[in-house]
Amino acid sequence: MKVSRRNAIKKTAAGLTSLMIPPQFLRAAEAVKPFGEDYANLETLTTGEWWKRPGNLMTPLKNGRKAGPPNLNIPRNQVVVFALYTQQNEVLKLTAQLFPLKPGEPRQVRLELKFPKEDWKEVAQAEVLYPGWDAHFRIEEWDDSVDVKYRVRHGEGAKFEGLIRKDPRNKEEIVVANLSCNSSRTTGPRKEIVDNLRKLNPDLLFFGGDQTYRHTEHTAGWIEFGLQYRDIIRDRPTVAIPDDHDVGHPNVWGENGKHSSIPGNADGGYKFPVDYVNLVQRQQTWSLPDPVDPAPVNRNIGVYFTRLTVGKVDFAILEDRKFKTGPAGKIPQMGPRPDHINDPSYDPRKIDLEGLELLGPRQEKFLEEWTEDWTDSDMKCVLSQTAFCGAVHMHGSRNSRLLADLDCNGWPQTPSRRALSLIRKARAVHLCGDQHLAVVVKHGIDQHGDGPFGFTGPALVNTIYGRWWHPEDEKPGPNPVPESPLPWTGDFKDGLGNKISMVAYANPENIKDEQKRADGFGIARFKKKTREVVFECWPRFSDVRDGKKAQFPGWPVTIQQEANDGRKAVAYLPEYRFRDGKDRVVKIIEENTGEVIYTTRSHKGSIRPKVFSNSKHTVKFGNNLPDEITLTQVQPLPIKSSLNGDHLIEI
Repeated sequence: MKVSRRNAIKKTAAGLTSLMIPPQFLRAAEAVKPFGEDYANLETLTTGEWWKRPGNLMTPLKNGRKAGPPNLNIPRNQVVVFALYTQQNEVLKLTAQLFPLKPGEPRQVRLELKFPKEDWKEVAQAEVLYPGWDAHFRIEEWDDSVDVKYRVRHGEGAKFEGLIRKDPRNKEEIVVANLSCNSSRTTGPRKEIVDNLRKLNPDLLFFGGDQTYRHTEHTAGWIEFGLQYRDIIRDRPTVAIPDDHDVGHPNVWGENGKHSSIPGNADGGYKFPVDYVNLVQRQQTWSLPDPVDPAPVNRNIGVYFTRLTVGKVDFAILEDRKFKTGPAGKIPQMGPRPDHINDPSYDPRKIDLEGLELLGPRQEKFLEEWTEDWTDSDMKCVLSQTAFCGAVHMHGSRNSRLLADLDCNGWPQTPSRRALSLIRKARAVHLCGDQHLAVVVKHGIDQHGDGPFGFTGPALVNTIYGRWWHPEDEKPGPNPVPESPLPWTGDFKDGLGNKISMVAYANPENIKDEQKRADGFGIARFKKKTREVVFECWPRFSDVRDGKKAQFPGWPVTIQQEANDGRKAVAYLPEYRFRDGKDRVVKIIEENTGEVIYTTRSHKGSIRPKVFSNSKHTVKFGNNLPDEITLTQVQPLPIKSSLNGDHLIEI
């Protein structure tokens, strides 16, 4: 069914019936303690007779700030908090979040759409789920070529309105906001962030985790997050993926869904019940495109890793916590915690053990396939929770130096480098958060600088855990960034032995001063015409109208798409020019090894592929997949010979 200007189809999204909450329902044992007696502390603010809970009445602190989440007992014409959506492959998916409902109120919401020059039409209804108070709409055969107004309605007067934007495929520049780590210790609006984001007008919002730190009250924390950011979320596609604090952990190593049973959870798995983990994921990720491999992990914990294309930029959305091995019991403890290493005599190679996982085989398979599929895309980007290195020296306080942190994606090292190799094959950049320290690094896989770029955004509100980049000798590394205002750029190794080239970092000046703790947000600009990516990093209280001057020192950072494969060319293949002037997908395979070296889309109707050996190569071409033309036994040309223009092949 196509939802277009001419045809708005009514379609249920969740087996809807017209449900009402009987008074006894909210007093039933399963409703008061929906996760069982052993976990009676979960979701207490939004279950049972929630309106009687003291936690729903905000308690002033001595400094005048509010300690708890917002009062959930609001006027009944305001019960729809916010909505977030994505659209992919002619499918619109939209999640609506409600405040808790009361006995006698309808357990359903309605989705209405308004196409240009038409009146509002109801197109779907959905059940409000409990616990969680969320509802979900899926509309198939969606037309993404027009802007469509939407509103989610409950009862007679409650509604939330927004705009489903047409896909910006004709824009030359696609703007992505990189957002994470939204401290719950500082409550209330995020007006300064939202105002700046609206001025920058991103095409996609990426919330990379820790949207809330209310460990046992995700629904209340998610509602709080929605109130803070809904005025930027309401009218553009949004990716939100949960990280450790969202599921109630200080750190999380999902280890394929096992149960964690030690303090700190470094044994791997999840400490809270499966139903709670799935509730968090449902609220934050249901609106993402369908998972590419939807089979749940152990104990029936769901997965959401997927892909999303916005404006011909193709995003792989990963779960870098779900499958990762926990360190406790696998490697010796060499610090105060199983995941913190501060023993200077330790050998990083000895903790890179066979059998340890990071992304896991399923996500690695997905990434391999994603690198070769360029359907409706010119550039690629990977989105995940945390960085593929430990680009941090100080943890928690200005003088607390830590040698290695196993919570980052730099460990385990071998699967981390496999992941970076896959990202490099697509010449993609990586955006993430989690570290509370904004950095841009160029990864090294075998040599410094031969991998892709990664941009870790700053914490939106950095009151939980400060981090600093501060080499012990206070010297730059080899090959520092020319004319950088930052003293410690260049080539380094992190505490796990990973090669990184530090390009930019934003250390807190004073973690106790709201104006000096280096919180804020990142922006990535994908310039399709020039195939460049520009990273920007904005302090929380800056004014983006000041342009470059208002950004953290060291930003903006501009890179060429091709630079995400930093290997030095040994030779080049002939230049291929396409007669119709259109760009094609080009896949390069080394014939001796059978290895796919990289897959990319040509630029300005031609490509001169660089290669890293003098052996013969296979070159494949196609419009969206490299599956239409195959050339074998292609002999590389010496670098100087390939530049003189005599080796041009028209296709």
